[in-house]
Amino acid sequence: MNRLRMNLLLLLILFCRIISLSAEAPVPPKAEKVRKIMVNHGDIRIDNYYWLNKKENPKVINYLNAENTYTETMMKDTEQFQKKLYTEMVARIKEDDNSVPQREGDFYYYYRTEKDKQYIIHCRKKGSLEASEEIILDENELAKGHDFCDVSGIKQSPDHKLLAFSINFAGDEKYTIQIKDLSTGQMLPDKIENSEAGLEWAADNATIFYTVKDQSLRPYRLYRHKLGTDAAKDELVFEEPDQAYFVGIAKTRSKSYLLLYIGSNTTTEFRYLRSDDPAGKFKMFQPRKQGVEYYVDQQGDRFLIRTNYKAENFRLMQTSLKATELKYWKDLIPCRKDTLLENIDAFENHLVVYERGHGLQTIKVLDLKKHQEHYVKFPEPVYSYTTSENPEYKTKTLRFNYTSMITPMSVFDYDMDTRGMELKKQTQVNGLKPFLYQTERVFAKAKDGTRIPISLVYRKGIVKDGKNPLLLYGYGSYGISMDPYFSSARLSLLNRGFIYAIAHIRGGQENGRAWYENGKMDHKLNTFNDFIACAEHLINTGYTRKNLLAIQGGSAGGLLMGAVITMRPDLFQAGEVDVPFVDVINTMLDPNIPLTVTEYEEWGNPNKSKDYMYMKSYSPYDNIQAVDYPIMLVTGGLNDPRVGYWEPAKFVCKLRELKTDSNLLILKTNMGAGHMGASGRYDYLKDVAFEYAFFFKALGLRQ
Repeated sequence: MNRLRMNLLLLLILFCRIISLSAEAPVPPKAEKVRKIMVNHGDIRIDNYYWLNKKENPKVINYLNAENTYTETMMKDTEQFQKKLYTEMVARIKEDDNSVPQREGDFYYYYRTEKDKQYIIHCRKKGSLEASEEIILDENELAKGHDFCDVSGIKQSPDHKLLAFSINFAGDEKYTIQIKDLSTGQMLPDKIENSEAGLEWAADNATIFYTVKDQSLRPYRLYRHKLGTDAAKDELVFEEPDQAYFVGIAKTRSKSYLLLYIGSNTTTEFRYLRSDDPAGKFKMFQPRKQGVEYYVDQQGDRFLIRTNYKAENFRLMQTSLKATELKYWKDLIPCRKDTLLENIDAFENHLVVYERGHGLQTIKVLDLKKHQEHYVKFPEPVYSYTTSENPEYKTKTLRFNYTSMITPMSVFDYDMDTRGMELKKQTQVNGLKPFLYQTERVFAKAKDGTRIPISLVYRKGIVKDGKNPLLLYGYGSYGISMDPYFSSARLSLLNRGFIYAIAHIRGGQENGRAWYENGKMDHKLNTFNDFIACAEHLINTGYTRKNLLAIQGGSAGGLLMGAVITMRPDLFQAGEVDVPFVDVINTMLDPNIPLTVTEYEEWGNPNKSKDYMYMKSYSPYDNIQAVDYPIMLVTGGLNDPRVGYWEPAKFVCKLRELKTDSNLLILKTNMGAGHMGASGRYDYLKDVAFEYAFFFKALGLRQ
C-alpha cells in the first residue's frame, strides 16, 4: 500500500511538473493573417502578411515589440555568456586611441576615441604634430539625447576655417547638413535638410554643393548653397528624372575640378566644373551610353578615365582637358583578361593603379617622371587592403590600410620614389598572439565545375575530423568583394574552437568582372549554388559537420542566407539572417520603395514575365515550404531605408506558419536604427556578443 501511494505521489508530482512546464513555456508571437491575393503574369501569389509594411499601424509596432520580447526571453539563458563575451571583446580594444594623423594643407587631421564614449572625436593640429590639439567636432556631444547618431560627409573648407558635416539620428539615411565655424566653435545658422551624406566645397570657401533625395530616397538633385542664405532658396543645378540613376558630387584630388556623377548599376555619366568657378555651369564630359561605365579623375593637363568600354575588366584611358568626348579617349592601360582594374589614384608625379588578379589585390605605381612602374610588395601571401583618403596631390607618399585574417588593420605609408614602406600604426589588440592562429585558402567545386575560393582562419592544431564548429559567411552581390580581414571580436569564436570561413562566391568581383556578371540577373542562382558548394566542401573535407555548421549574411547577404536555407534546409544547423532582402518579388514590384528601379539591373525587372519567374524561383519568402528548417536568428531595423523591416518580419511569420520543426526561430528588430544597426562602438559589440551567444546556443556548445 505504501509502495502504491508512493508511485501515485510520484506520478502526481511528474504530472504537475509537466503542467507547470507547459504553462510556462514561452509561446512565439502569432501575427494576424490578412489574406492578400496578387496576380502577375498569370501567376497567383497569396501573401498573408503583406499588411506588416504599414509602420503607422499600431498593430505592426505591437507585433515587432512582441517578437523582441520573445527573443529576449528565449535568449535569457545566454545573458551571462553575452556579458562575458562583451567584456572580453571590450578588453581587447584600446579604448583610448588615436588614428594616424593625415596632413592636409598646414594641418594634421585625426580622430580619437575615449574610454566609455561611443563615438569618435575629430581633432587637428596646425603646423606640426607637436602643436596643441584643437577639437573640431565631438560626435559624443552631438549624440547626446539620441540612441542613434551617424555623422558623415565631414569636409573642411579649402581655407580650413569652416567644417561642414552631415548628421542623422534615426538610421533612415536622411541627413541634415550643418556648418561649424572653427574659429568660434559655433554652428552657423545654415541647415540643409533631407540631404545625402556627401557634399563638396567650391574653392571660394563660401559655396557648398550637395544632393537631396526623392520620396524613394534616391539622390536625384544637385543644389548649390551659398553660406548665409536661406537653404530653401538654393539653386537647383541638376535633376535626374530617370529613377534608375543616382546623383553624386565629388572633387578631384588636385581640387581643381568638381565632378557631378550620374550613374545606374551599369551606366555612368559625368559633368565637370572648375572649383574656382562656383557659379558656373557643369559641362558634359561624355553623354551616357547604356552599359558603358566610366569614372573620371584629373591629373595635370589631362583627364584620366577608367572605363569598361569594350573592356570587361576595365581599362584606363586619357584625354585632354578640352576634348572629353569618347572619340578623343586614348588607351593608357589596356584591358587584360586576367586582371581587373578596380580603381586609380592620381598624384602630381605618380599614378597609382589598384588591380585584382587571380583573387588577390595588387597595387601598381607609375612614376611619371622616370617613366617606370612597379608593384608594391606585401608581407603575406593572402591579405587585403583598402585605400586611404590621401588628400594631398603634391606628394610622393601613398597611404593604405592593410590586413589579413591574422593581422590587425595596419596603416602603411609607402614612398613611391624609394619604394620604402613604413608601418605608421597597427590596431592594438590586447592579448593577441598571432602565432596561435592559422589562415588558408581552399577551393570548392561549384555545380557547374567552377572553383570557388574559401578563406579560412582558425586556431592552430585543429583536426579535420568533422568535430569543429564553423561559421560560414557570404555576400555575393553588386560586385562587392568580401576580402579576408581581421576582427578582434572574432577571436572570441576562434579561441573557443570555431573555424571562421568566407565564401568568395560569384556576384562579387574577387576573380574579375566576369565573376560578378555570372552572379547577377539570370545568373543569380550561381551565387546560391556556389555557397551551398562551399558548405558541402567544408563538411566533406572534415572541417565541420552539418550539426556544427552555422551561416551568416546581411542585406543582399541576407537574401543569400534566405535562399540557401530554403533551397537546402537540411544542410545547415543554424543561420543568422541579417536585415535580409528576402521578399524579392513584392519589393521589386514596388517602384516607390528605395532602390527598386535602380536594382532592375542587378536582379531583373519582375514586370517582365521571364525575370519575374526567375526571381520567384529563388525569392526566399516565396519558397518557404512545410519542411524542417535550421535554427534561425533574423534581424531587422525599423528605420531601414534599404531593406524594409517588414521583409525579415514577414519571413519569420511565414516560416512559423509552415515549418514542421520545433527549432528556435527568433526575430530581433532594432526599433531605433536602420540598415547598419547600432551606431555606437560599444552598442555594436553588444550586438556581436548577442550573435555569438546565439551561435553557441544553436550549435549546442558549452557556453
